[in-house]
Amino acid sequence: MEQKIHAFIEYMHNVKKTSTNTELSYKRDLMKLNQYLSAKGVTSYQNVTTIILREFIEEMQNRNFSAATISRTIASMKAFWQYLLLQEIVSTDASAPLKAPKIEKKMPEILSEREVTKLLEQPSGKTPKQIRDRAMMELLYATGIRVTELITLKVSDVNLNMGFIVCRDANKERLIPFGAKAKHALMEYLNGTREAMLEASGSDILFANCSGEEMSRQGFWKIIKYYAKKAGIVADITPHTLRHSFAAHLVEHGADLKSVQEMLGHSDISTTQIYANLTHNHLREVYDSAHPRK
Repeated sequence: MEQKIHAFIEYMHNVKKTSTNTELSYKRDLMKLNQYLSAKGVTSYQNVTTIILREFIEEMQNRNFSAATISRTIASMKAFWQYLLLQEIVSTDASAPLKAPKIEKKMPEILSEREVTKLLEQPSGKTPKQIRDRAMMELLYATGIRVTELITLKVSDVNLNMGFIVCRDANKERLIPFGAKAKHALMEYLNGTREAMLEASGSDILFANCSGEEMSRQGFWKIIKYYAKKAGIVADITPHTLRHSFAAHLVEHGADLKSVQEMLGHSDISTTQIYANLTHNHLREVYDSAHPRK
């Protein structure tokens, strides 16, 4: 049964052109399901019923998995059963009746401009690691790109003269500008530091880890956590916090939602709308705290 999961992941990669993160999520969710089925003595997907899948979801709920995790797992199972039907491995879709739980939308964590400045000032030394960390953090806040996009950037994706980067996903690419501070940090990093950190001299990787290889998401997550603690930031921030802050600060300073949507790479502008809502909430808080006749 495990082989069919691997075949499904390969199919999604080659045919559907899914992202690496999506494929990792599919694999993780389906391997958990596979372990559950094995423990129940189910050795063929033909024998999997909707009842069994519902029992698996109930077990996840009993183990206090979040609604978001359960919803993603159901989506993974539905995609997998569509593949099994396509390959004629099963004759019915056992996942079809499953309903994803309602997910309460949380407002994203946003840093103030002062907090962002304090965070970006933390890697202030001249060691190769601090020069690299400063360049990564400045570029992340300057462009609002996803952490996966940041760590997979190539040198050829950066145009220092024009001040923009090229971000690519499975279906499209987008140009995102960056400002003078990010440019300065990148120039300092590219002026010898990058070459000193790289293990392979011919590599086009923009940001290398301390072993000279492409950095992982977890590696950069630790960098953000370290400097946030050093800056005295109480909020439990992640690399995505800088993406949210980038968007919220742009909207707060008058950027139109359509432009922010394009820079963030959102397919639907309703996803970007949340940053306008954040700005409106902030204005209401300022009004309520300051207006004498509120």
